[in-house]
Amino acid sequence: MDAKTRITTVKGIVDAAHHDGQVCLVVIYGTTLGRKYDLTDDVVTLGRDQSNNIVLDVDSVSRRHARIESFGKDRFLVDLNSTNGTYLNDILAVREKLKNGDLVKVGDTIFKYLAGANIESAYHEEIYTMTVTDGLTQIPNKRYLLEYLEREFSRARRYGRNLSCVMLDIDRFKHVNDEFGHLTGDYILKELARAIRRRIRREEMFARFGGEEFCIVLPESDHEAVCEFANTIRRLIEGHVFEFENSRIPVTVSVGIGHLTSDMKDPIELLKAADDQLYQAKRAGRNRVCG
Repeated sequence: MDAKTRITTVKGIVDAAHHDGQVCLVVIYGTTLGRKYDLTDDVVTLGRDQSNNIVLDVDSVSRRHARIESFGKDRFLVDLNSTNGTYLNDILAVREKLKNGDLVKVGDTIFKYLAGANIESAYHEEIYTMTVTDGLTQIPNKRYLLEYLEREFSRARRYGRNLSCVMLDIDRFKHVNDEFGHLTGDYILKELARAIRRRIRREEMFARFGGEEFCIVLPESDHEAVCEFANTIRRLIEGHVFEFENSRIPVTVSVGIGHLTSDMKDPIELLKAADDQLYQAKRAGRNRVCG
């Protein structure tokens, strides 16, 4: 299964500046990130075949995969018996009514459905959100993490307070993608983020660092508390049920901890300390915490 979604052809769609459409799809995860598609026709089809309104040229998408159709004032997402299914807010869709803010997944591409009186305003707000949010997991991205860490690093040094960084990486994630496919891999990333996010306090930061690697920044926690937290997260993922399309996938994470020291001059040094410990956990056999 192709890991990269390539959107190669879009028919009947022009630049957003020339449209005042009240309903649209915006790509929040995929190679054309931020692209806006006005839904001006009563029926808009999505699929791999060139005859579709929106053509997604990737193997995980069926030739005629799904359509969005109007019925009165409402619009519905309809799966066209696709091989890999069409998902609405992570739930397999058959024929589902769409509402503003819904997430539509077709193959490896995730769209956000926007509807309302001021689509252009909503669209530009969504573009800003994309700059600080990971489209797949819907948690902060690396850019936002680095901005947050810069502030906390300066504050911790100024006032002599504790600051720790926890890096975690999904064990043997490439094997999961190879055996179960990239759609399963995407599910695991989203489900892992959802499980951990519930354990994050308001003053902490949880972000996707890149690929299958995540980062948690913990201000003002001592060494013992951070280690206990990291082990709690490791056990949480080990015991969590990851099940996608009737397949249960065992998932574990390796975790590294970096602690702020007096000789660190830059927040990148703190990240590197955590990353070094993460790779030590990998070398020591995975599914463990180092640091």
